[in-house]
Amino acid sequence: MVAHRVRVAGVASSNLVIPILLIIESMKTAQVYQNKIIIKEVDDIQLNGKKGAIVKVLGCGLCGSDIVKFRHKIVQNGAVLGHEIVAEILEINTDTGFKAGDKIVTSHHIPCGECKYCRHGNVSMCEHFKKTNIFPGGFSEKVFVSEEHLKNVAYLVPENITDEEISFYEPLGCCIRAIKRCSLSQGDTALVVGLGSIGLLMSEGLKAFGYKVFGCDLIPERIELAEKMGIKAFNSKNQDEFENIIKSNTENLGVDSVFMTSGADKAINTALEAVRPGGKILVFSSTPLSNGYPNNEIYYKELTVLGSYSPAPKDLQDSFELLTSGKVNVKNLTTIYPLEQIQQAFDDTISNKIFKAYIKIGA
Repeated sequence: MVAHRVRVAGVASSNLVIPILLIIESMKTAQVYQNKIIIKEVDDIQLNGKKGAIVKVLGCGLCGSDIVKFRHKIVQNGAVLGHEIVAEILEINTDTGFKAGDKIVTSHHIPCGECKYCRHGNVSMCEHFKKTNIFPGGFSEKVFVSEEHLKNVAYLVPENITDEEISFYEPLGCCIRAIKRCSLSQGDTALVVGLGSIGLLMSEGLKAFGYKVFGCDLIPERIELAEKMGIKAFNSKNQDEFENIIKSNTENLGVDSVFMTSGADKAINTALEAVRPGGKILVFSSTPLSNGYPNNEIYYKELTVLGSYSPAPKDLQDSFELLTSGKVNVKNLTTIYPLEQIQQAFDDTISNKIFKAYIKIGA
């Protein structure tokens, strides 16, 4: 909470005007403004009888989609980004078991469960999914969370996990959905191309599901961290390492699946070289040139190329259980920034100085 702003009003009484002080609380938000992220005070949000909860945001992870929206000017000035929130309930009016004082983690979208997209498992294409969100956005001192969110995608945070670790709840849910969409068999091999925070998270998810995971990147620090996390990793430019690690571990066939968490167009060639005939390539990132996969490669090698975007509630439930049980390790991936330094967090993420930024907002 920031200092209150005071507005002065007056009422007439006979020939006198008696001043009345009207105190209106305000809160800080981080907003996109002219290619920067600025801190701006706005009027405090109120529940005003609505079904849902007002929560104090303790912290919010910086997602790659926030970076894309910021860099490519997808959102307008005044937009408040952020959705990977950990929060404390301040005020609540719902038919749920949550109460004021509870610490929760929540996602920001909910599918309707009834439309054609939902019935076919394409929940992130659901119109209701796209319309639902937290307000005004995660990089804010307070957020409104609807009753629908609380009923479907919110969980109490247990004491055995830190706020920074549980903030991976939504991005890990995204990875879990991608892994499920690949429909791999137990013991199958997977190569994760791109070992940023999402690539490492995808690798952890694949390991938790029992698959044999390899990883590649161009940045030595990422490769080193992946190795420390038990992922056999190599520099994607090193052909000898590629041959020794991929070919020798797959009977010279190639991996059963490639998970594309790199945003580089050149990574497509790495995927095509690594995947076995009849294998799968899961696209989990956009690329600058939006290059496609060669038709004849797909045709003659009978490849399956598929995309995955956002999670369903069941994927989020699995994510929560994997994180809180310790089966997925996200320790030492985050760098913490106060809200006032959020621009630095964006800059450091864009320049690959850090793996994952966590914006600490409340206490």
